[in-house]
Amino acid sequence: MKKLLGILLLSTTISFANLVNAVALVVNDEPITLYDIDKRMVEQNLTKKQAVGSLIDEILYNQLIKEKNITVDSLDIDNYLEKIAASNGMDLYTFKSVVRQKYPNYKVYENQIKERIEREKLIGKLVSGNLKIATEDDLKIYYENNKSQFSMANEIEVIQYVSQKKESLVSLMKNPIATNSDVSQSKITLKQKDLNSQMRYLLNDTQINQFTPVFAANNRYVTLLVTKKSGVDTISFDEIKNKIFVVVMQQREQNFLKEYFEKLKLTANIKVVR
Repeated sequence: MKKLLGILLLSTTISFANLVNAVALVVNDEPITLYDIDKRMVEQNLTKKQAVGSLIDEILYNQLIKEKNITVDSLDIDNYLEKIAASNGMDLYTFKSVVRQKYPNYKVYENQIKERIEREKLIGKLVSGNLKIATEDDLKIYYENNKSQFSMANEIEVIQYVSQKKESLVSLMKNPIATNSDVSQSKITLKQKDLNSQMRYLLNDTQINQFTPVFAANNRYVTLLVTKKSGVDTISFDEIKNKIFVVVMQQREQNFLKEYFEKLKLTANIKVVR
């Protein structure tokens, strides 16, 4: 009897495992399992329908990347980062050091950049001759409608926390009301015009009541808690129009890509198995 019960339990376990790994859909001969769907639902907090749509999009995207023979290497990534660094007044080495302070795992950021380059290369192949180039009038309209995106504070009030131990600052950031003898603090008002490019990048990207990443200065570790930003100035159109052009064109490219994939779904061989 016990042997029979064991066999039945084993059979049930195997059947459940097979069900979890069972193929739910096939997209151009590439399967999506029930497990894939459940995992995507949990990871991204999606409904089943949204998870299925996301997985289909991902497969079609990866198939298209392969079909168009698109690759991204370390040189592509460095060239891309160099442009971002230059637009923020930094060289590549300095920019990388700032990013490493912001991202505990630099590889995560590098993978994000790789995906961005990959997407841009794909868009470049797909939209060639099919996308309207933004005119200066288009850029001015975007600028007038989105001035909040192009403003920065004249003065930034912060609480500066300093320690010889990086882990003490990390602990403080998790629990700001805790006291730590390793950490000294002081209130400082910083003027935007006096900041170097690295500090400007960090502080303008940090919201009020948030900490900057921990960074090294004068052989110690520092983090800044932004408490107030005041005297907001809007960057002039002429100073920012090149960045606006990039933003506007990226929006147009994304819209084109979205429409392209909607059409691609209609022609894709998608079979629902269960």
